[in-house]
Amino acid sequence: MNNFEHADATTIADAISLLASNGSSVPIAGGTDLLTQIKLGLIKPGRLVNLKTIPCLDLITVVNNGLNIGALANLDTIANNSVVRGQYPALIKAIEVTASPQLRNSGTVGGNLAQGPRCWYYRGQFQCWMKGGERCYARNGENSHHAIFGNGRCNQVHPSDLAPVLIALGAEINIEGIRGRRTIPLSDLFQIPHEGSWQLTILDPGEIITMIHLPTPVSGIRSTYFKAMERKVWSFALASVAVQLVIEDGVIRNPVIVLGGVAPKPWRLPKSEESLRNQTINREVITAAAETAVEGAQPLNANHYKIPLVKGILTEVLSDILGLNQ
Repeated sequence: MNNFEHADATTIADAISLLASNGSSVPIAGGTDLLTQIKLGLIKPGRLVNLKTIPCLDLITVVNNGLNIGALANLDTIANNSVVRGQYPALIKAIEVTASPQLRNSGTVGGNLAQGPRCWYYRGQFQCWMKGGERCYARNGENSHHAIFGNGRCNQVHPSDLAPVLIALGAEINIEGIRGRRTIPLSDLFQIPHEGSWQLTILDPGEIITMIHLPTPVSGIRSTYFKAMERKVWSFALASVAVQLVIEDGVIRNPVIVLGGVAPKPWRLPKSEESLRNQTINREVITAAAETAVEGAQPLNANHYKIPLVKGILTEVLSDILGLNQ
């Protein structure tokens, strides 16, 4: 581990200034992923800028058009918030299967969204493409947990449980940096790593996530999250699915489906959504949506199982949310 400075920020503006004044500065909040990456030598900061000393960045606030969640709110606090429990049950389900109770008590929502790759080649002693090497070792190596969509120079899968469900719920985020504040749909935060940008997000150096906004649920809305794991608890997703839709007189409106654990970023399924839109609830439309979900998949040699897995969990989730399993 290299030597680095440590600075406590007192305001967002102070944090941005501290990050900008040292080219290798890195923000830290819960630190559950960052400290591991530093110990592994994946990140070598010249300065750590502590965000937890900034007041109010951990608040959860009801507003006229929904709910604002400060980026420093830890997962346990979010899961125990009465408004979240009452209006956003899918988010509760995602948090309950994220990491261990100890990590949920320290890990923040902002950190969960911005965490680094969990690929064992990236975290191991391999000079992979994500670390400046020439190739992705997973492509022809041990790739049972790797991507079946969005495969390219890097075949890791995005590790966040919260990202798919928050995207399905229509979340927006506030980002602040030296260019000022910008508000974007959460789905726009993520990118597939490519030449010139090896990051999992579009965050510029020195930019920080400050808030997540969730819109107020409308009448008839239903949402859920399901995660298939290798172990029963505290494991990253082999595949996961987040769904939100509205039921209006037995007709499906405004469906949103987002997969996790299958691509380098949360993977939305617009064709499956379109196959459900304005359809009367029945098993045939569910089957069609599940079949469409895996179109374009490009599995590697050891992860073909993810194709039937995605179809199976999406079928089960849709059957449940549409009331066909009752």
